[in-house]
Parts: sequence; structure tokens; C-alpha cells
Amino acid sequence: MTFYQELQLNSAGSKALIRITKDKKERRRHILIYNFKVYLVVAFCFAAVTLFSMIFGRENSIAGVVVLLALLVLRQADFGIHTSHGLLCIAGIFAVLMAGPRLSNMVSPAAAFFINVICILILMTLGCHNVIMSNHSTFVLSYLILQGYDVSGHSWIMRTAGLSVGMLLCMAVFFKNQKHRPHKREFKDLFHEFDLRSVRNRWYIKLTLCVSTALLIASLLDIPRAMWIGIACMSVCLPFQEDMAKRAKARWVCNILGSLIFLVIYTLLPKELHPMIGLLGGIGVGYSAGYPWQTIFNTFGALSIASGLFGAVGAVFLRIGTNMAASLYTVLMSRLIDRTSDRILCRE
Repeated sequence: MTFYQELQLNSAGSKALIRITKDKKERRRHILIYNFKVYLVVAFCFAAVTLFSMIFGRENSIAGVVVLLALLVLRQADFGIHTSHGLLCIAGIFAVLMAGPRLSNMVSPAAAFFINVICILILMTLGCHNVIMSNHSTFVLSYLILQGYDVSGHSWIMRTAGLSVGMLLCMAVFFKNQKHRPHKREFKDLFHEFDLRSVRNRWYIKLTLCVSTALLIASLLDIPRAMWIGIACMSVCLPFQEDMAKRAKARWVCNILGSLIFLVIYTLLPKELHPMIGLLGGIGVGYSAGYPWQTIFNTFGALSIASGLFGAVGAVFLRIGTNMAASLYTVLMSRLIDRTSDRILCRE
């Protein structure tokens, strides 16, 4: 395997390669490449988001993160339809990301609920037909963080411009990497094949309703950092119920562990080094091959920002509380939706 080919491996692939290599010299080489890749990705992400912020404004740095996430996914993702038709999916996804979060923050909680339902269902339909790719973890996540870090006026215009540039870049990368994949299905088939009897489409509905209703409840109760609740619901809501309970447990356990580790680091580090905790979390995610450790390190970045608003202890309690409540809510809501849909389909 060449140096470039090893750089294309994800964390799990690199660790597996290191594990199966018997030759000590080759093993050391794989370890060095793996470490280089992690820090290269972190440096690239930092540079890309910094450049995006310089062009489109610091308040739109989160939009730079969204574009970067989309690029990392679309360089390998497959929508399961003609590559040229996949470009329509990308256009639709970015159109939702441009308009949906802003609209939902301009209206009442009830109206925002319906906007969220429409937007999230569109994102699921356009981007998640190939369930194995787990594209929802990028596109719905992007919707929620843009909603949580909303802007208006000139800043929103610049955000829209930045997302438009990002969309074109994603289209170019996607087409270059996917143009030789043969597919007979077309863009319209994403809608023609929609059937509530299928596990996939019922999952679309479940995730959409779980996230949207959770956001509605958080808004009505005036719970801060509502996007944390939405992200937790999205993360826990998997296509199969038996996997959902395991994910819910892992979600809140890892958030507790990650929050406690963050609190220790936050207490020990000098105040001027606190902004580095988020970067440390990013490096940790780069080394993480599985969901538990990724969840632990993802808490670092979230709490690093929230601690400036609520204090470190307040942010930790809010993080743990919202994730535990959202995880439990998603499991219960999913069961309710399954039972309701089963009764409706049995009557037909």
C-alpha cells in the first residue's frame, strides 16, 4: 500500500492495518503515517475554517465547518443514483442548509416545528438513501449547528454566499470522485421508491419527528443549547430499534465521561490555554475509530464554547442533562412511532 493510499484510510482502517502488520519496520511506518495523517487533517481543517472565516466573517466560521464536513463525506459518499443526478441532491441539501435554519429562527416554536419537519425530511430523502453511508450524521448535523449558531442581516447574506461556494466545491469533488460509478437509478427514484412499509423510510420519519419534536419541546421550555438535544436525538435514532437502546446508553455514558475529563482539564490548565481544549478534542476524534471515543472527544469542543456562556460546571451539567434526556426521549418516541405506524398499516 502506497503512502497516499494509507492517507485515504479512516482511523479504523489505519488501526487494522497496524494491527495485522507483523514486520516491525513496516509497522513503525504505518504508525508514523497514521500519526501524520491525524495531524495533517487537523491542520487542514483549522486552515480551511480560518480561511473561510477571513472571507465570510468570523460569525460564519461554523458554516466553514459545515462545508468541510460535507467535503469529507462527499469525496467518498454515494447517493445510489446517476452521478450527475447526485449533483441535484447536493444542490437541494445546500438549499435547505441556506434557508431552513434562518427561517426556523424567525418564527414561533410551532411554525419552526413544521419548518424543521420539512427540512430534515428533505435532507434525509436526498442524502440518506444509502443507509450504510450514514450521511444523515453530516447533513442533519449541519442543519442543527447552523440553526444553533444563527446569524441575520449581512452576516446571513455572507453565510449564504459561503455555503454557495462550498456547494460548488462539493459538486466538483463529488463528480470527480464518483463519475465512473455505474448507477441505473435516477433522482426521481428517491421519491418514487418512498414507502412507509420499508425500514429505511420509516427511519426517515422517526428521525425527523424525534428531532423536530425534541427541538419544539426545548424551545417551549426555553432550554439553552437546544441544538445539543437535536444532535443527541439524531445520533441515537438508528434504523433498527435494538441498536437504538445500545446507542442511547453509549451516548449518555460517554457524554458523562467526556464532560468529567473536560472539567479536569479545564481546571488544571491555565485560563489562557482553555481555547486549546477544543483543538485537543479534534485531535482525539482523529484518533478515534469508534463511536464511544468520538463522543467523548466531541464533548471537548462543545463544552469549550459553552463554558464561556454558562461557566465550566454549568456547561457540563447542561451537556449531561440534555444528552441524557434526549437519548431517553428518542428511544421512547421511536417505540411510540413504530407502534402507531404498525396500527395504521395494519388497517390498510
